[in-house]
Amino acid sequence: MLVVCPNCQTRYQLDDGKINGTTFSARCTKCKQVFSAYNPVQVEQVQFLDLDAARKNFDHDNIITVSNQKGGVAKTSTCLNLGLSLALHDKRVLLIDFDIQANLTISLGYKETTSFYDVLNGGGQSMEELIVETKYPNLYIFPSNKNMVLLNKKYFGAQHFEFILKDRLLALKERFDYIIIDTPPSIEFFTLNALTASHLVIIPSQCDYLSTHGIDQILKVIDLIKGKTNPFIESRVLITMFDKESTAAKMICTKLKQMYAAMSYSTIIELDPRIREAQIMSMPVLQYNQASKAGRQYFRLAEEILGMQSGNK
Repeated sequence: MLVVCPNCQTRYQLDDGKINGTTFSARCTKCKQVFSAYNPVQVEQVQFLDLDAARKNFDHDNIITVSNQKGGVAKTSTCLNLGLSLALHDKRVLLIDFDIQANLTISLGYKETTSFYDVLNGGGQSMEELIVETKYPNLYIFPSNKNMVLLNKKYFGAQHFEFILKDRLLALKERFDYIIIDTPPSIEFFTLNALTASHLVIIPSQCDYLSTHGIDQILKVIDLIKGKTNPFIESRVLITMFDKESTAAKMICTKLKQMYAAMSYSTIIELDPRIREAQIMSMPVLQYNQASKAGRQYFRLAEEILGMQSGNK
């Protein structure tokens, strides 16, 4: 079996017969990182709709993944509030919850939903059939649920598994102006599928050391994706949860802007308690409070993204 260190991306080929159980701990001999890995006891072959089309570099410039290998950096908040902001600009937006924790789904007030697991194992239902129209105009969600964890065990390592999501999005992408994918803080089935399907990765980062380390990790993964499944993927760093009263945050923000000058958004999302209040109410922050500082900044981020896309045409 193939095991990849999530820290330095070193790959190891292990003897399946020497691994007991479905999960185990491993230590990378290169960087000494200890991590959990899965033993795919029964990797199933994927039934693709059109693998040849999925492997081609189709025009997918409206698909965005939000990802960072550090948790707690506002990935889900960015998906939700950027999605609503684009919808307020009269764009038809589909949010895809591709995280087993289903935080994006819960943030919109949905529970006991279907998920991508049901697309692959639910009797032939398509993604289109399972899309939920939210109460906000132009905003839709493809939800997640706890069954998503089974996908990693069933398909991670199967031939061409990175193209599963892209294969299913072929029939959907023309229906929406933007598709935004929320991902977990790990590099396995979900993140690799999302990156393969996307033209742009937004990397949210707080201004602290551990969050910036997550940027390095996801950029290494993106480089691997460029060489294997998606040569045209681009990435941009978004500073989130910025505390303008913190000297350390200001210093790290300046450093990040210097390090990633060519790939950073000018918009900065500041720390705003209304974000947490809106989460409790299962609402996007601009719908919860139109005076929200972070909400207005996400609206400006949407304008920045629209302006960049317009300038590239």
